[in-house]
Amino acid sequence: MAFLSGKTSWLAFNLGILVGFFAISLLLHSVIHSFRVRAPLAIRSWKEMEDMSVLQKIPHTHQPGSSKVSDDLSHKVRILCWIMTGPKNLDTKTIHVKHSWARHCNVVLFMSSTTNNSFPTIGLDTNEGRDQLYWKTIRAFQYVHKNYFDQADWFFKADDDTYVVVENLRWMLSNYTSDQPVYFGKRFKPFAKQGYMSGGAGYVLSKEALNRFVKGFRTGVCQHTTSVEDLALGQCMEKMGVIAEDSRDTEKRETFHPFTPESHLTGVFDKSFWYWAYCFYPIVEGPQCCSDLAISFHYVDSELMHTLEYFVYHLRAYGYDYRYQPAVPEVAERLPVHYKGKPATEVITMTTNETGSL
Repeated sequence: MAFLSGKTSWLAFNLGILVGFFAISLLLHSVIHSFRVRAPLAIRSWKEMEDMSVLQKIPHTHQPGSSKVSDDLSHKVRILCWIMTGPKNLDTKTIHVKHSWARHCNVVLFMSSTTNNSFPTIGLDTNEGRDQLYWKTIRAFQYVHKNYFDQADWFFKADDDTYVVVENLRWMLSNYTSDQPVYFGKRFKPFAKQGYMSGGAGYVLSKEALNRFVKGFRTGVCQHTTSVEDLALGQCMEKMGVIAEDSRDTEKRETFHPFTPESHLTGVFDKSFWYWAYCFYPIVEGPQCCSDLAISFHYVDSELMHTLEYFVYHLRAYGYDYRYQPAVPEVAERLPVHYKGKPATEVITMTTNETGSL
């Protein structure tokens, strides 16, 4: 009997510990969550896959201020942005590109494997998957060349998880003219003599570079030899005499970034990480990693997309005399002005047979 009594006491003791631990865990969970501010409806809706139309109702207005310089550049440095996406990403990723930075492009097109008239997206008659990325890129640039060649000076490709500060991109491009065979992005160095631009960070082709890219496939100089989109495009650029230019700012700081702001600003890349072997220019970690006129960041989720939009276009330090404000390049003064209204999001649809054969 004493044995049974002792065993019962031991079981009761351990059961009490488990119940107490469980109760304390529930209490702590409740306390922690009681201090959290519930996300706004707009954020909850995209996280919970609710009605995407809520984003249409969020006003996007900027307080009165001087934007004359950037407005002037928007008429001189016309940028067509095309975003590579897929049917499954429209309501989770692409919708947030559409309602954030893409609004600052002169023309924006969403390229997918199939047409979606309601979003809308342009169907490129391809399958989905990483092995299809270069096919998408080839056909997207061919479509842009055929239908939009005269409506822009520069042609920018981005993923649906890339955030872009379009005004900073315009400033960088205003150092050049679109008849120069050049393209820009985050420059990697393996497998191509002059390097190539990271696909995730986005890259931009001049009008002449786009013309040569399309010509390369028309003449057979360039072919679909690999599914590694950014490398394959870079190899074609090299064959067609298009120069991989330096996109760093006047202080030699990077403007295109293949990771999130946090990764570049506060992260430390392990020396065995592939990034060290790929970067064309020396890697700088910490606050000096990135230009004050940074252009792009990659792997940006939906919440960060709108957070960056706020930081870029709304947050200011009162009375602060901005320390880095390079002048508009002399080249920009000689660029032709295209007055066709302010930059606007122009999106069209197409049927798959409009892409044509390669």
